[in-house]
Amino acid sequence: MSKQRALSGIQTSGTLHLGNYLGALRRFVELQDTYDTYYFLADLHSITAPQDPESLRLNITNVAATYIGCGLDPQRATLFRQSDVAAHAELGWILTTLTTMGELRRMTQFKDKSGTAKEESVGVGLFTYPSLMAADILLYQPEVVPVGADQKQHVELTRDLAERFNNRFGETFVIPKPLIAEEGARIMGLDDPTKKMSKSAASEYNYISLIDSPDEIAKKIRKAVTDSGEKIELSDDKPAIKNLLTIYALLQDRMPAEVTEEFLGKGYGDFKNALTEVILEALGPIRDRIMELTDDPAEVNRILRDGAERAEAQATKTLASVKQRMGLA
Repeated sequence: MSKQRALSGIQTSGTLHLGNYLGALRRFVELQDTYDTYYFLADLHSITAPQDPESLRLNITNVAATYIGCGLDPQRATLFRQSDVAAHAELGWILTTLTTMGELRRMTQFKDKSGTAKEESVGVGLFTYPSLMAADILLYQPEVVPVGADQKQHVELTRDLAERFNNRFGETFVIPKPLIAEEGARIMGLDDPTKKMSKSAASEYNYISLIDSPDEIAKKIRKAVTDSGEKIELSDDKPAIKNLLTIYALLQDRMPAEVTEEFLGKGYGDFKNALTEVILEALGPIRDRIMELTDDPAEVNRILRDGAERAEAQATKTLASVKQRMGLA
């Protein structure tokens, strides 16, 4: 019996962090054992915001190194760069012609990223990138798409577009389902537990980079905000300590309530010291492997080229079917 297929990707616009690892990368690694997995570097999505060319090239290498450093095996998972497979852009345009303005305006991430800017000044790429994301997914006919809760809306649009195409032109696309982890899908910032940990945060104390040094990690945990009082408890009324308890529990494959019991009667200082040790133990080997790979960009590029060849074979097959059904071929 053949495996079901899973596909996901991460933008190449900055340093990946602990939230990316717990919310996505660690799960990607687990899925490669039970699914036929495709994971891509979303460099075309990255350019919806201005990028310095040299920084973008470096980020692409770093994200690829991080994928592998976290445990993705290029022999078991297809790892590739989005822009290396031209079918992404072509199917992206085709699906854009099937997408309505109303659907795109309802995307909450567009609203968040465009902020208070007037619509006339917002880049079209930022507005239409959900259609490209749909193409990223549908090209590979996956049954599941592991994403964070904030991306569920985009997968729902992808499902709608796939069904719309199938109804209009005949059965072509598998209708994918979002695969969202119950725990770890939304790790919050160390400096503000009401906002998601983000690589684009203004303060470096918002996140722990996967390549931070032990001293940097210890400093960030010491400075992490806490709630009033000193009691270690798992409560929505204490979002800061709840977030730290979640991180601790996920890194040790335990339940947050179990960790809470361990620290009954202890204060924030004791807990933060223990959390620092847990993070260092988990991220140390990952950091070492990432640094090793970033020192050998030629090997990283070789892995991405090999992955792109495998990805292109599947993507070209899907695109040919789409064009034939539409009368474009």
